[in-house]
This record gives sequence, C-alpha cells and structure tokens, in this order.
Amino acid sequence: MLIINDLEAGYGESMVLRGVNLKVEPGQVVCLMGRNGVGKTTLMKTIMGLIKSKRGRISYGDRDITQATPDRRAKAGIGYVPQGRDIFPQLTIEENLLLGLEASSTRKHAVPESVYEMFPVLKQMMRRKGGDLSGGQQQQLSIARALVAEPKLLLLDEPMEGIQPSIVMEIEQVIESIKAQKQMSVLLVEQSLTFATSIADYYYVLDKGTIVAEGSSAQLSEEQVKKHLAV
Repeated sequence: MLIINDLEAGYGESMVLRGVNLKVEPGQVVCLMGRNGVGKTTLMKTIMGLIKSKRGRISYGDRDITQATPDRRAKAGIGYVPQGRDIFPQLTIEENLLLGLEASSTRKHAVPESVYEMFPVLKQMMRRKGGDLSGGQQQQLSIARALVAEPKLLLLDEPMEGIQPSIVMEIEQVIESIKAQKQMSVLLVEQSLTFATSIADYYYVLDKGTIVAEGSSAQLSEEQVKKHLAV
C-alpha cells in the first residue's frame, strides 16, 4: 500500500528526516511513535506532499508518488488528518464535510451515511459552524472530513491529543472499526503506548529523524519503545 525508501526531507537547508524506510500493508494499522520534535509530523506532511522530499522514494500502490502534488495524492486515495484539526471554523459541519468530497476520485456529491454512523453527533449538529464546536468535536469533524472521500490510506497525526476522554474513546472505536473492516490502511502517530499496543499491527519508533526501532507487538518490547519516548 505505502512504501517509503531512504526518505530525506526538511525545511529549507535544515534536514529533519534522514534515511527513513517504512511500509504500510493493505488493511494494516501502523503506529509511528517518538518524542515531540523528532520528525513525525514532518514525515506525515512529506507523505502527503505538503513538504517536498530531498531524497528517496514514496510509492503508493503500484505508483511512484514522490513528485506528485498533494491534491493528486488525495485523489489517489490518501486521506490526511493533520495535527491541530485544521477545520474551516466559519463553515458549517455539513459544508466542511462536503469539502472533503473534493478529494474523492468518484465525484460523489453526498456524504456517505457510514461517516454519520461513525460520528452521529455530527449529523445532529450539521448546521452548526465548525468554530462553535469543542476541541474534541472538531477532531471528530476533521477525521470525518477525511473519511468522506473513502480513502484507501488514512494518515492520522495524533488524533487523540488534547481532547476529552469521552471523545478519545469514540475516536478509538472508529479506528478499531476501520481496522476490523480491513478496507483501509492507517498510519497513526500516537503517544499513548497503551492504545498503540492495543490497535496497531506494526510499530515504528522515530528518533532524531531516523527509524530507531520497528516490529510487531510481539517483536518490539515496551522497554524499547519507552526508551525513545522518555524526555
């Protein structure tokens, strides 16, 4: 589904990612872990094309997308939920979701009912402006907006960060539902080791822009991960 080979990327002359290799198989949930500031968000933005890679290759399906623009990556089936939600506060919930359809390759004109089934509160509040929602509700909207285009690969950058526990549980259930259906791959940036070990099929640990550990839950010990998560 997604293969990253020897990826280097950064900002200007400052290199953040160095020789990153990573793979996400079809239907797999892969968790990317690491301290703050080690390059996790930079990697997600580079996969999405928002940051241009300096070196290496990004393959999606059977195509090389290293030079593809973000909109082409979205239409190819990559959904992205950035850190910080990034919804349109002056638009209603419904308008935010309809904008998500722009990334669909099938020219859909209506929000799939399955999205409302995952986030029923959004259907109840469709006419409310995004800026009037709580932080947790905005995060639900951000995830739902990515899902309306029915992507094959979903990039989630710390979706549980800074939101209330009740909504954290709902988002966890949505990710578990996606995993159970095996129709979509997920690359998840997550700091909670407990949740990561409960949901992910495979893990990568990033430190100083480099993958320093990887493996399944059986292969990667809690001590190995904690060593690179401690401040």
